[in-house]
Amino acid sequence: MSVFGSRQKWSDERVEQVLGNLLRVGVVAAAVVVAAGGFLHLARHGGAPADHHTFHGEPQDLQSPWGILAAALALRSGGVIQLGLLLLIATPVARVVFSVFAFALQRDFTYVVLTLAVLGVLLYSLFVGHA
Repeated sequence: MSVFGSRQKWSDERVEQVLGNLLRVGVVAAAVVVAAGGFLHLARHGGAPADHHTFHGEPQDLQSPWGILAAALALRSGGVIQLGLLLLIATPVARVVFSVFAFALQRDFTYVVLTLAVLGVLLYSLFVGHA
């Protein structure tokens, strides 16, 4: 038996249930990570005076996924918060990826092609569209 089980087990209702759980877990995980980063930031910098006179953009190392991951693993609060935001962005992308497999298991190849097109547009907008 495959990881996804037999074709009969993947009814529309089952797919919707798994997709709902995927979205729920993704949003909760992102919220927990962002909150942990916020608490970490407050623990380290909570007593510092706020400077709102000058805009300070994100440091260069927090502008790429690999830099964010490295900063989060080093327990830098900005990196942890950014990692939570990446998880939040990845949640609907994971939904689309799962949908491709679910439609393939249901042998609904029209929807497989359409969902792959949606995935392509999402990935293009995430990685190329900002240029």
